[in-house]
Amino acid sequence: MVDRGASALSLPDDWPAHPDPILALNRMGSFDWDLDTGLFHMDALAHEIFDLRRDEYDGHPESLAVRVPRPEGYRLDAVVSQAMKDGSENYGAYFRIRRRDGSLRWTHTQGCIRRDETGRPRRIIGIVRDATDELSESAARREQTAQAEARRQQTNVVQITTAALAHARTVQDVIDVLEDTHGLTHLGATSLVMGLVEAGRIRMVAAGPEDSYVPGTRVTRLDAQYPMNEVVRTLAPHFIESPEEFAASYPLLWPNITDLHITSAAYLPLIVQARPIGAIGLLYNDRYGFSAEERNVLVALGSSIAQSLQRAMFYEQEKDLAQGLQQAMLPRSIPGVPGADIAVRYRSASLGRDIGGDWYDVIPLPGGRVGAVIGDVQGHDTHAAAVMGQLRIVLRAYAAEGHTPATVMARASVFLDELDTDRFATCLYAEADMSTGVVQLVRAGHIDPLIRQTDGSCRRLAVEGGLPLGLSAEFDRLEYPVDTVELDPDQILLLFTDGLVEQPGIDLDDGMHTLKQLIRSGPDDVRDLADRLIDVAEERGGDDDVALLLLRRCGLTDQRSGGRLQQHVGPGDPEALIEARHMIRAAVRAWGAGERADEIELVADELITNALMHTEGSAIVTLRVLAGPDRRLRTEVEDSSSALPRRREAGESGVSGRGLLLVDRLTDVWGVEARGGGKCVWCEFIVPDRG
Repeated sequence: MVDRGASALSLPDDWPAHPDPILALNRMGSFDWDLDTGLFHMDALAHEIFDLRRDEYDGHPESLAVRVPRPEGYRLDAVVSQAMKDGSENYGAYFRIRRRDGSLRWTHTQGCIRRDETGRPRRIIGIVRDATDELSESAARREQTAQAEARRQQTNVVQITTAALAHARTVQDVIDVLEDTHGLTHLGATSLVMGLVEAGRIRMVAAGPEDSYVPGTRVTRLDAQYPMNEVVRTLAPHFIESPEEFAASYPLLWPNITDLHITSAAYLPLIVQARPIGAIGLLYNDRYGFSAEERNVLVALGSSIAQSLQRAMFYEQEKDLAQGLQQAMLPRSIPGVPGADIAVRYRSASLGRDIGGDWYDVIPLPGGRVGAVIGDVQGHDTHAAAVMGQLRIVLRAYAAEGHTPATVMARASVFLDELDTDRFATCLYAEADMSTGVVQLVRAGHIDPLIRQTDGSCRRLAVEGGLPLGLSAEFDRLEYPVDTVELDPDQILLLFTDGLVEQPGIDLDDGMHTLKQLIRSGPDDVRDLADRLIDVAEERGGDDDVALLLLRRCGLTDQRSGGRLQQHVGPGDPEALIEARHMIRAAVRAWGAGERADEIELVADELITNALMHTEGSAIVTLRVLAGPDRRLRTEVEDSSSALPRRREAGESGVSGRGLLLVDRLTDVWGVEARGGGKCVWCEFIVPDRG
């Protein structure tokens, strides 16, 4: 059983070199337990109390098992372990030993725990004495039963409070647990106060459930004469056992709290790794004084509260750091794009130190086009965020260089594969021509996008897609199919990461259905709609980040969509070349090119032929109508060669060399755009307005 009257034990630091004669006079043996080596040294009287000869003991505490019955040893070990864990300086306990003749004798021990500068126990010195006469067998049994019940109740208090604190993530969560009526009931207190050490001062953060703040005590210096400040300075608990003691010890504070009818109080330092982070005061109005067990329980509670506060403070610091790092790697602003209304939102996960690799980006491109990116790097840590930042930059660079969407995705995958990381990333890249509404979509393992129609309905775009970035390069599967859709004025394209639809225990299709219902009933404005979606994600919580990009096509005032066609022509593929010529012929007549139809066909055919002959690769032919002050038909021929076209003198009898001369003479304007590793030769013809 635990010694209820255990008091501070004082032994000289140089024990046992200079034994205390008082101990010998009182028939007390002494011991010195080196916790680093495990050796347990005893003097002659201690050997006598344990009924052991010197040659029967090898200096290890396990050897005492021949005299200490196993149940008694377990109980004694629990007392010592709890004292070391709680930060106690002393402990005391009664236990029985079985002497050589088989008789049981009661023994009492007290120990003093010495710690290093970090608070780790290094040494225990103490005394043992025969206590049989002090405790008869029956009295000891009754005492043991009573103590067991008291320990059980006190253990329940610690367990209940600790269990509640285990769920606290923030400092406010810890405060809520302690201020809650249930929490105070478990602690047995009427009210509490708590302060944290900040910049050499103590800031009051809690006083409940009643308003226990005293004017002038919200922020106080460490040397202020208040009980919380005192326990922070001394690192020792202070138990006030009566109103008279409170009034005498703190005459400045007592007049301000007399209305609380305090009869006793316990002020505990909150210590973590030998450093005070604050203090807590428990105020009582129905008790006087504290037993040794009650003091031990309160000290243990103080330790539990301190650990919870430290975790909460680390959580909040790491969450702030993670969010700051994440935000620093996302675009600081979204550029304005003519013909587009764009909204982006980001919500970080509810985890603290974890940081996701979700990102979004908007990339203005030549010719009234815009690139929209949404992606998610595998993992939730700072490495994922660092990879995300690099990947966002290279995607933007590849898109701005003029690569096709499929090439942008393939090159980004190669970059990630060559990066010194084992992470992969999912991504969706949409390149939208705001004049025609044509959107090219490339998906790398990412979740499909949605389109909200002008009538409010919402549908999912099934984009074929390829492997995630990094994996496609690793497995040499860099072909990314491109899907094309047309976005009508006032339709909204929605790109998002899986945190918006995925929830534990809910099927992805169900999550997508719920999202579509939410979009259908949402506002028409993209910013309001984005706010509503991210608010729902915030209310739902979850351990995954959410990135969201909404792109709405606006009706242009100076240029209207007139149509768009595209054809791929491979080298040595006469059928594709014939189909391209048919497409051009049909388009220029259907779009009302009038008398310029033959010129358009001739120039387009010349550009296609040049691309196939001089690059030994494929060509992509695009025709579109741009309607504005002058209605124009635009032809684009894209190839994989970076060599720019140049004029040559054909001569009178030459059969080639007149291609660019024809282009220059027949078109109203023409030019060349770099497209990453290739180029695009384009030309425009002013054609009649069909009204």
